[in-house]
Amino acid sequence: MRSPLAQYITVTASYWAFTLTDGALRMLVLLFFHGLGYSPLEIASLFLLYEFFGILTNLYGGWLASRIGTVYCMQLGLGLQILSLGMLLAEQSQLTVIYVMAAQALSGVAKDLNKMSAKSSIKTLMPDSEQGRLYRWVAMLTGSKNALKGLGFFLGGALLASLGFRGSLLVMILLLLPIMLIGSLILQNQPDTRRQKFSESLSKSPAINWLSLARLFLFCSRDLWFVVALPVFLHSQLQWSHIEVGTLMASWVIAYGAVQALAPRITGQQQRLPNPQGLEYWALLLTLIPAAIALGLYIDVSPSYTLIGGLLLFGAVFAINSSMHSYLIVAFAQRDAVSLDVGFYYMANAGGRLLGTVLSGLLYQQFGLISCLLASSLMIALSVLACRGLAKSI
Repeated sequence: MRSPLAQYITVTASYWAFTLTDGALRMLVLLFFHGLGYSPLEIASLFLLYEFFGILTNLYGGWLASRIGTVYCMQLGLGLQILSLGMLLAEQSQLTVIYVMAAQALSGVAKDLNKMSAKSSIKTLMPDSEQGRLYRWVAMLTGSKNALKGLGFFLGGALLASLGFRGSLLVMILLLLPIMLIGSLILQNQPDTRRQKFSESLSKSPAINWLSLARLFLFCSRDLWFVVALPVFLHSQLQWSHIEVGTLMASWVIAYGAVQALAPRITGQQQRLPNPQGLEYWALLLTLIPAAIALGLYIDVSPSYTLIGGLLLFGAVFAINSSMHSYLIVAFAQRDAVSLDVGFYYMANAGGRLLGTVLSGLLYQQFGLISCLLASSLMIALSVLACRGLAKSI
């Protein structure tokens, strides 16, 4: 159980369980509070501390993992997620916006501790000479995680319809508890070999800084229309049920995760490992898709077919972008300070999600879904410019 493959499988299983509950919780909160009459902007506000504390967690978490080890950080993430779920078991009269934001803040800390630790650990399991294998392992972890997150979206909608809000939370707690116990018995903790100072948390590498900026704009572009605007539009404007919304969101993320896992086959994994020029090409291609969806809605092509078709195309191209990003950060990270470099990068990722979530609720409430799609294209264009900066920095 101490071999790299066994460690990788155990890390992946822990990451899967966490991701399943994370996706389900997001859908539960979104649909439950929309059903209570919350506006799109109020729903978006429920996730603000989730994303904000994700930024802080990646900044401080990288330093913490360098001190105590990635496995302990991963287990801490599971424990905080259980605590967050337990907080939401309170009576409905206690579930105020501030209270739910606080519970979501804990979940945000938990999610980014878990993700940063899982991806950092892969670098320590793989020698520098095995870059093709590293790309495959990162792609598989990232892709499988997103497939499980999609399943979590479906699970959240289905559990809400069948067991209600509190029953759904209990099911997720009972899933995480044994996973945390198994991980504590099997996983081998590996602190970074060089003791890092907190002042080193901000990356001094131009390549990692540019890659992080590109990631910020990329994930802002996704959450700008996917997190709040799309599910609220489907439910309120197209009259889709909770289960139908959850099923679509789940199917999209599952397919998205499958494409991520296959990205090495699509982009090449030996002679053609991901590079800044390839990243720029795929980001340019992605820029066109939200604008095309917005055009289809504007000229009144069937909204359901336009959104579903556009969503699938966007997901496929976005998945390749994301998988290339995930490989490049692990490849660029210093072996003796991997958790700090990965933590800094995912701090930018969380910042992009925070910005996208705020803009999703604000733009949708003020101007509608088309404005969210156009803003998404603009953010991807900014990511392209950051990719060009990355190419010049190395």
